[in-house]
Amino acid sequence: MKTARIYQKPKNAMQSGRARTDSWILEFEPREQQQADPLTGWAGSGDTASQLRMSFPTLEAAQGYAEREGIAFHVIPAPERKLKLQAYSDNFR
Repeated sequence: MKTARIYQKPKNAMQSGRARTDSWILEFEPREQQQADPLTGWAGSGDTASQLRMSFPTLEAAQGYAEREGIAFHVIPAPERKLKLQAYSDNFR
């Protein structure tokens, strides 16, 4: 049986704004371990479902899709935003 995780895409470290962080992502958990290819040395597996990543506008839409398709899932809650309020004068303390 396929198992998926649903999470909200976090903000990138190089990103100052919150653009495109409101969508929810459904991706399948890997079913087999990755192995090194003897010829190229690249890691890979025969599990093609782990390459699939779907985006949904809301958590309810992602959960509805998983339930409709019979996919077991677990929701990873969005990380709490922490604001670091700092004044320019704090640099010279």
